[in-house]
Amino acid sequence: MFIEPNISGERRGWIEVICGSMFSGKTEELIRRLKRAKIANLKVEIFKPAIDVRYDETDVVSHDSNSIHSTPIDNSQTILLLANDVDIVGIDEAQFFDDEIINVCEKLALKGIRVIVAGLDMDFKGRPFGQMPKLLAIADFITKLHAICVRCGHLANISYRKSAEEGQVLLGEQDVYEPRCRKCYNEGQSRLVGSEHN
Repeated sequence: MFIEPNISGERRGWIEVICGSMFSGKTEELIRRLKRAKIANLKVEIFKPAIDVRYDETDVVSHDSNSIHSTPIDNSQTILLLANDVDIVGIDEAQFFDDEIINVCEKLALKGIRVIVAGLDMDFKGRPFGQMPKLLAIADFITKLHAICVRCGHLANISYRKSAEEGQVLLGEQDVYEPRCRKCYNEGQSRLVGSEHN
């Protein structure tokens, strides 16, 4: 990622979005960027949705068990209240936040803060998820990560849900989801539809 040199001395903020399917390494990449910033003695604040307690109630934790301390919040506006005097704001699982997350990220960037957001760009049906499409639209930098399809070994971009639960939000790990490529995902969906009619 190339950042233009700041000739004027004015502090400039921007928005980075890390997206992809489950098991693609989004949180791992978010943690990596935030830890590098901490090594550089930059002030960092990290936030995650309070509903995400899969690994830890407060820490952001990757599937590989890397972690970084965060603040769980119920409302994206809370970020503006808590992100004072910081250089970088990290936000994990952005797809679960309310629609104000867009304005929050814009305001932070305008204050000169680097905003790093990670989240699922598609839900288990392969549809755009929550506010992620809008975040991708306003992002200055986008990193799309891929998992490996558990069926064929090709690049995977969809989180296939193994259960029959229909609600869009269903927290789970490998017991509930697996990464699949487009072809294997559609084959799985066809089998599900077929079994419903039998």
